[in-house]
Order: sequence, then C-alpha cells, then structure tokens
Amino acid sequence: MTAESDNQPFARLSLRANFSWTFVGNVVYAACQWGMLMALAKLGSPEMVGVFALGLAITAPVFMLSNLHLRTIQATDARQQYQFRDYLGVRLATTTLALLAIAGIVLAIGYPWQTSLTIFAVGCAKACESISDIFYGLLQRLERMDRIAWGMILKGAMSLFALATGVYLSGSVLWGVVGMAGAWATVLAVYDIPQGLSAVRGASIVHPSAAPRQRMAVARNLAWMALPLGVGIMLVSLSTAIPRYFVERMLGAESLGIFAAIASIQVAGTTVIGALAAAANPRLAQHYADGNVRAFRALLRNLVAIAVALGGIGVLIAWLIGGWILTMIYRPEYGAYNHIFVLVMIAASVGYIGWFVGDAMTAVRRLRAQAFLFLAMTVATIGACAWLIPSFGLTGAALATMVTSVIHAVGGLLMVEHALHALPSAQEDDREQTSWRRSISQVRPGVKR
Repeated sequence: MTAESDNQPFARLSLRANFSWTFVGNVVYAACQWGMLMALAKLGSPEMVGVFALGLAITAPVFMLSNLHLRTIQATDARQQYQFRDYLGVRLATTTLALLAIAGIVLAIGYPWQTSLTIFAVGCAKACESISDIFYGLLQRLERMDRIAWGMILKGAMSLFALATGVYLSGSVLWGVVGMAGAWATVLAVYDIPQGLSAVRGASIVHPSAAPRQRMAVARNLAWMALPLGVGIMLVSLSTAIPRYFVERMLGAESLGIFAAIASIQVAGTTVIGALAAAANPRLAQHYADGNVRAFRALLRNLVAIAVALGGIGVLIAWLIGGWILTMIYRPEYGAYNHIFVLVMIAASVGYIGWFVGDAMTAVRRLRAQAFLFLAMTVATIGACAWLIPSFGLTGAALATMVTSVIHAVGGLLMVEHALHALPSAQEDDREQTSWRRSISQVRPGVKR
C-alpha cells in the first residue's frame, strides 16, 4: 500500500504542476526525437531516414504488445490491485520475449545485413525504453511527473547527440542507432532505476511477503488481464506502421524516408496531447472509480476540445506555409510534398481526439472491447493501403492514416459512453433528468397533457 502525506518526498503534485512538468519533458524529448530525423535528413539521405523509419515501424508493434500498456494500467490502478514488483516482473519477461521476436522477424524477412543490424539496434534501444517506462508508471501513479520529465530530457538530449555523432563520424545510420541505444541504456541505469527505487522508499510502498509461486500466479493474472489491451495497442501501432510497410515495399526506402519525415512533424501536437493525457489519466480513473460520471465527462470534453483546437491550428499552418517548413527543416526535395503534409495533419487532428478517447477507454477498463476496435482499425488500414497506395502513392498512404484515426476516435467514444451509462450514478442522473423534464412540463403554462 502507499501512504501519502504532505511532508513526504513523494507527495503528489497538483494537476497543473504535473501537466507543466510533463509538457516540458515531452517538448524537449519530442524535439530531440524530431532532431534525430532532421540530423539523418541533413547528414544523410532520404534512404537513410527510410531505414531508420523501417526499424521503428517493425519494432514498435512488437514492443507495444510486449509492454501490455502496463504503464497506463499501473498509473490508473487507483485501488492498487497489483504491486510495483508485479508490474516490473511482467515487463522484464515480456521485454526479453520482444527482443527474441524482433530477431526472428529480421531473420525471416531477410533484409540486407546492415538494415537487419539497424533494426535490431533499434530493438535494443526500445528494450531500454520499455524498462524505463515501468518506472515512469510508478512515478505517474504517485503524480510526480517532474521526475519523469527529467528522465525524458536526459534521454532525448543524449540520444540526439549520440545518433548525430555516430552518423557524422561513420556515414552510416547503423552506428548512429547503436549510439542512441547506448544513450538510452545509460539513462536507464544512471537515472530511471535509481528514481524508481527512491519512489518505492520515499512513498512508503510496502511489499508484503509472499511465496514465489504466489507471486508468479499474481504476475500471470496481471499479464492475462492486460493482454487484451496489449493486443489492442499493438494493433494501433500496426495501424500506424502498416502504411510504412506498404510504402517501403511498393515505393522504396527513399519514399518511406520522405513520408516518415513529414509524418514526424505532427509530434509537435502529440507532445502537448501526451503531456495533458499523462497528467489527466489518474483523474479520469479516479472519477470513474468514484462513479462521478459528470466529472468524468466534463474532463473528457475539455480534453477533446483541446485536441480539436490544436489539430485545427496544425492543419492551418500546414496549408499556409507547409512547403516552406519542409524545405527549411529538411531539404528542398521534401518541400514538394506539401499536399502530403496537409493530409497528414488532418489525420493527426482526429488522432489527437483518439488519444484522449483511448486513455478514457483504459480508465473505464473496457480492455477487451478495445481489442476488437483496434482489430477493426488494422483490417481497415490494410484494405485502405492496398487500395490507395498503388493508385495514389504517398497521397494514398496519408489517406489511409485518416481512415485509422476516424475509426479509433468514433468507435472509442461510443465504447466510453456505453461504459459510463452502465454506472449506477449515470442511471441515477438519467432518472433525475427525466423527473426534471416531467416537472417542467407539468408547470409549463399552456401544455396539454
């Protein structure tokens, strides 16, 4: 259990403070991630960017599955059903399996050796990130986003420096990615693990003793409970990666590099969305646990309004000066694809809404239903890519991402509303509103009954 008081070193921060810290950390980290693509584009070629993007596209779905979305489950575990060591034990086991799976995928596809090594190096970096993520989940549940922010700042700055230096000195994306993996491993060992252990001590988290067999049973239950969500998030990641698979196979690594570089610009919006979502997730979960439907809906409405406003600004900027932006941050050959930029930002706008809705689905614990929604998204994305990319090239790839975003946002909203209506408090609200309408109709002059 966790005992919290104002004089403890891990007393909770306010929602505003948590958002501010998360925003700062995400801005710096996202800027560094974007900077890595810029470094590859400036120091190398679109093909090098494409190989790096391919590594991310192959490894991301694997780690999304192996992560089982445990960080969000841990951060929203308001009743503390599982202990931190349960989350950590499951994450260590699934991360090992993920690395083995990536090695098998690379060998089965038969990419050139340098491409294969680059993909596996990206996988090693993702493994370090996966372990850090579970410590961040603990800090997020304790609402200490400042500690997470500093870890992200360190990771972003060191990985940008390492990748850019590796590419500059070797002229190879492989050694740049190896440097990035080394930077993430260093931050994990020097900062993330010590911060996590400090949180366990500082927040007075007590782990009751239990036999190893009991702990294994608890870990299996946790993994089984989270598996539908892990499958669902993997399918979401696949929906993002599938257009890149089609582009790489049908149009080549150079076209993939251009598409990935353009798509990465939306990270400016996802930084804000991610920061706000991370800060608001525990509150959404608490509102649902308390049965406070009105507060839950009010918070979700505010989050969606922010997503709509931010997305609209992004589309407007892309439409007005998108070509100039692409030329300035990358190279002139990227500026010719401004129309792709506009379409990508429209898809991103809907995706921002889907981000908040997805976290709301997790908060209301509709984990298995999410898996079916995400499966529908994946199937629709495959169909859209197979139809649109051969005919319209990169324009078709951007349109396919739109299909995914719309299905996610609309389907998720329907599921959240269904879950809220099932709460006793929501049913009571409905009865109160019905009674109020009847009373109004009875006193309204001129109303015939």
